[in-house]
Amino acid sequence: MLARHGAVSAAVVEQMAIGALRASGADLALAVSGVAGPDGGAPGKPVGLVHFAVLRRGSPVEVSQQHFPGDRAAVRRAAVERALQLIAEAALIGAGAHESGARGKI
Repeated sequence: MLARHGAVSAAVVEQMAIGALRASGADLALAVSGVAGPDGGAPGKPVGLVHFAVLRRGSPVEVSQQHFPGDRAAVRRAAVERALQLIAEAALIGAGAHESGARGKI
């Protein structure tokens, strides 16, 4: 995947989330990869582009991307905020299963 798509790609974050879920035994995984800058941008992968993947056990991987403006610190901060939002949303969706008696670890 890395050789074919590059580290900053939907395909790679999807595989990262799958691997994290498998290796950890958790019920929820998040993967993030992006170009924070100030250098490293390329055609189709500009500085500020960040890919996210969230995976709940038993559900399909949800992959998204966003482009954040600003310098390296601003891109990193925005990516962390979005990642936390995504994982919180996924955990809340999964909370319904826990209320019904299912048990797991995050």
